[in-house]
Amino acid sequence: MRGNKRNIAAISPLLVFVCLYLATSLLVGDFYKVPITVAFLVSSVYAVWTTTGIPLDERVKVYSHGAGSPNLMLMIWIFVLAGAFAASAQAMGAIDAAVHLSLQLLPDNLLLGGIFLAACFISLSIGTSVGTIVALTPLAAGIARETESSLPLLVAIVVGGAFFGDNLSFISDTTITATRTQGCNLKDKFKVNSQIVMPAAVLTFMLYIFMGVHTHVPQQLPEVDWIKVVPYLVVLVTAVMGMNVMSVLVLGLALSGIVGIFTGMYDWFGWFAAMGKGIADMGELIIITMMAGGLMEIIRHNGGVDFILEQLTRHIRTKRGAELSIAALVCLINLCTANNTVAIITTGPLARDIADKFDVDKRKSASILDTFSCFTQGLIPYGAQILMGAGLAAINPIEIMPYLYYPFVMGVCALLSILFRYPKKYS
Repeated sequence: MRGNKRNIAAISPLLVFVCLYLATSLLVGDFYKVPITVAFLVSSVYAVWTTTGIPLDERVKVYSHGAGSPNLMLMIWIFVLAGAFAASAQAMGAIDAAVHLSLQLLPDNLLLGGIFLAACFISLSIGTSVGTIVALTPLAAGIARETESSLPLLVAIVVGGAFFGDNLSFISDTTITATRTQGCNLKDKFKVNSQIVMPAAVLTFMLYIFMGVHTHVPQQLPEVDWIKVVPYLVVLVTAVMGMNVMSVLVLGLALSGIVGIFTGMYDWFGWFAAMGKGIADMGELIIITMMAGGLMEIIRHNGGVDFILEQLTRHIRTKRGAELSIAALVCLINLCTANNTVAIITTGPLARDIADKFDVDKRKSASILDTFSCFTQGLIPYGAQILMGAGLAAINPIEIMPYLYYPFVMGVCALLSILFRYPKKYS
């Protein structure tokens, strides 16, 4: 059994990253002064160096195991396909055609709110925030360019709406994991969860309507080239139908090539060049993802996750305290793993023990696990969703953070539901 000193030291690599990247950037007022890749490199070297008890090559193997875990590799393949699709679709005009169609269909003042509702609907339908972000971010980026709106704001709207469905969808991995670990069914968890987060979604939608009052769509828009919209529409429709996100991207990539060659926008080699550029543009995102995975695996190996779990459950006395401890547990583990599903899997058994001991309704504990994991995942710059949105829009992940209204409001509503025992029937 590791001692407390060892366990406290185990979470220090995460503190090194936070201090080097976030704290330094805030102090100098420029988030480009310290590249996020450098921050992860320094904290990773520190993590490997401070790990004791095993030879250096074994420490590197532990780090590499985390960097190349199956979940991360699956995410990286999605990044590769998303980059190839986005670049080839843009090169043949699909994004521009879809943007012009959207601007013609949506009134000026409903543009921001409409993007949020689209993200909520798609994510609720397909159960994945990443799939929603892949489908909508290029469209949001094009709308930002045409309307001269803030690009980080529109990307944040997509990311926020994506977390709505990730939290509520019946086929979301976080929903399935939360209900299985707590021993309740999906329908009952949805009833409780929806009462907690629906007010957050409504408030966020109203905020976007208010913010969209001053959004102006250009008066002279080009005529929509419908054949160029086909690949993008197919991606959206197949995503809503529940097709696997990788299959969706492969299909969209193939259609982009076919339409692009048919319309003369590029030849075979032009298509290949566009795909190559898109994949290369995802290089930094892939490196960040792998280094984050390796760093978190070192923290777990050194007992950091176990230490956090033990410390947070030592002083529970009431049902409210039990619910707050479950929320704090999943938030902290999510910070260490940068994966909300993994955070729920890790804390789920302990959360169920806490719920049993203090008579917390299993439907409420499942909702707390899911909601607070999505809240945390929506506010960390090294989470897959924000990295994906930033990568597709070619901006710094930190630029998105100030505009992530929905995850923040969702977290506030979830906290209030614990403090004020809401919904009363399940509290």
